[in-house]
Amino acid sequence: MHIHLLQHGPYHGPARLADWLSSMGHSYTVFYLDDGELAPPPGDSDALIVLDGDEALLTRPPGWQRAERKLIERYLDGQKPLLGIGLGAHLIAEALGATVAAGTFPETGFHTLTLADSAPFDLPAQFDAFMWHRTVFSLPDDAAALGGSAAAPLQGFTWDAGRIIGLLCHLEVTRESVATLLENQPPPAGLDDFIQPAAKILASAERFDRLAPLLDRLLSQWLRTAP
Repeated sequence: MHIHLLQHGPYHGPARLADWLSSMGHSYTVFYLDDGELAPPPGDSDALIVLDGDEALLTRPPGWQRAERKLIERYLDGQKPLLGIGLGAHLIAEALGATVAAGTFPETGFHTLTLADSAPFDLPAQFDAFMWHRTVFSLPDDAAALGGSAAAPLQGFTWDAGRIIGLLCHLEVTRESVATLLENQPPPAGLDDFIQPAAKILASAERFDRLAPLLDRLLSQWLRTAP
């Protein structure tokens, strides 16, 4: 399969996604939308991944985002798998008519996600995932909740029998990608109940390593929805 990835900024790249796609024999192309690249036509790939980005893009969308939003709508109306992470999940939720707004608490670092009973994917009942957000979304109509954390009861959703996934949390990050993020972007602002300092986030390489099998399980099941 050939996968397109949409990137919105230099500090929110594919990270482990690139290694996973290559290791599974898939090809991929990253489109750097923030650097002037155009959104690709929907017929050129077998699936689409919309990556994270600065949440300010939701309230002050640049001109190039119009084409991205149209592309997301085309995928929603089609039959190909679509995955959104962070900002990408917010854009998909908006396209499905859900409410997207600032949550009560920002979350950074590793927090426990409890899988929802309605989740259509084979994942552990509880697992730690990396968080980096203040904005949250409501559950779109006809979507199934994926799970939630203490700060954000809805950490993800699936739609159209698992063909569409929106993830607020991150399974794709590596220690290196998060270190780059911490060095170059301030954490989401707000009450610090669920904000972890950089030293704590980066203290354990094993926490990042434990994300790899979770990402593998999720992506493998997601791509099985391809026609």
